[in-house]
Amino acid sequence: MKGFYCGIDLGSTSVKAAVFDAEGKLRGAGSCEYTLDTPGPELVELDPEIYWQSARAAVDTALKAADIAPYEVRSVGLTGQAETLILLDDRGVPLRKAIVWLDNRAVEEAAELEKTFGLGELAAMSGQTAVLPCWPAPKLLWVKRHEPEVFSRISKVLMVEDFAAWKMTGEFHTSPGLLPSTLYFDMRTKTWAEKIMDHIGLPLSVLPELSGSAKARELLPGATVAVAPMDHICGHLGSGGGEGLVTECTGGSLALCAMTDRYLLDPQLRISTYLGWRERDYALLPWAPTAGMMLRKFRDEFSGGMSYDQLGEAASAVPPGSDGLILLPHLAGAVSPTPAPQARGAVKGLTLAHTRGHFARAIMESVAYLLRENAEALRELGMELKCVRALGGGAKSALWAQIKADVLKLPVSVGSCDEPVALGAAILGAVAAGDFASASEAAQIMGGSEKIFTPGKDAERYEACYREYLKFNQYILGESK
Repeated sequence: MKGFYCGIDLGSTSVKAAVFDAEGKLRGAGSCEYTLDTPGPELVELDPEIYWQSARAAVDTALKAADIAPYEVRSVGLTGQAETLILLDDRGVPLRKAIVWLDNRAVEEAAELEKTFGLGELAAMSGQTAVLPCWPAPKLLWVKRHEPEVFSRISKVLMVEDFAAWKMTGEFHTSPGLLPSTLYFDMRTKTWAEKIMDHIGLPLSVLPELSGSAKARELLPGATVAVAPMDHICGHLGSGGGEGLVTECTGGSLALCAMTDRYLLDPQLRISTYLGWRERDYALLPWAPTAGMMLRKFRDEFSGGMSYDQLGEAASAVPPGSDGLILLPHLAGAVSPTPAPQARGAVKGLTLAHTRGHFARAIMESVAYLLRENAEALRELGMELKCVRALGGGAKSALWAQIKADVLKLPVSVGSCDEPVALGAAILGAVAAGDFASASEAAQIMGGSEKIFTPGKDAERYEACYREYLKFNQYILGESK
């Protein structure tokens, strides 16, 4: 039986929901934005109920756009951000606000874990290149020390997707593809890392089941609900998931995704390794905390009410290199290819002649430069890059796609599906429902066409700009240590 399939992408600043038919055609989509709470320089939180209510609103909009009833949806796949921590009591009530993945409060706790277990062992276990304060294990230690009354009442420790699945089904299950950067999951055995949980002081019973699906009782009654791997992995699948495909997603954050069939660890500890959308695969996933989030911040706070389209039009009137204006995109620290949690954004070359259009273009260029840095690191690990598929909100901008092609000196393709992350999650939900034999089969059937941007006349100009960016970036990252 084939019907409609829903993918829900619980992102950093919004929830997106999309409904697809069995051929992969997008029948309806909806989104609901929210504003994160930032009570301090390193603190980022959100009421967990906002995630759930935003998901409900996004799904309702998608169903109305598709002109279908909730019972017509066969399955739903849940994907999105990793590392955001939600703690429930024994009644299923959140004990505090979710500690969002962007939160860097647990600096001392991260240092403690690294000292206790050693970076080498933690990297081999988790695939992660650094012990960062934004990972869930340090955050749990922070709660233990600073909010002992909360810690003593923890009954369940969840990611956002696990929380949404529980809201829909009443059952606790997760996807291993969400877990490598928790630091309490062992990539080698694909099981929970009991020694880390022992150090934190919590039993394994507070964690959800590592796989499985359940039938929805709320929102989409009767649909099979599956927690999918993190958003960037689902985006790779939703883009076709073919051999040699490398994706880059410019959403709130930036991430590249390159699949490999072996557990590959970067000896220089620049690029983290995650689990792929197939059980036997792994994913090299260099990423940065902020990318498209910078453009949104500029739109909301400094553009004077301009829309994304207006910002793009203003940026297109500015020459490559933004007349010497260079921005660094480290608004919430740096991760790949140089881990630097204390790094912050910076501006070089600002003059009285620079306009909002210059800033908008410089933001786009800064993301493209960071993208190239990470692409070069992938090459050094033996990955072949022939073409890069652009995903996320940034892929909707033809100007941004062309800038990336010029900076990378590679073709950049944009798929016909506006919601590839949700499509990847929907595919995995359809497989969980038994409607396809494998995710590979479903991706071949449900995939779409693409538009390709090739390097143009500005590629050589951007080579010089990229070198200037590297020098400025090296200086700022050195100062942040």
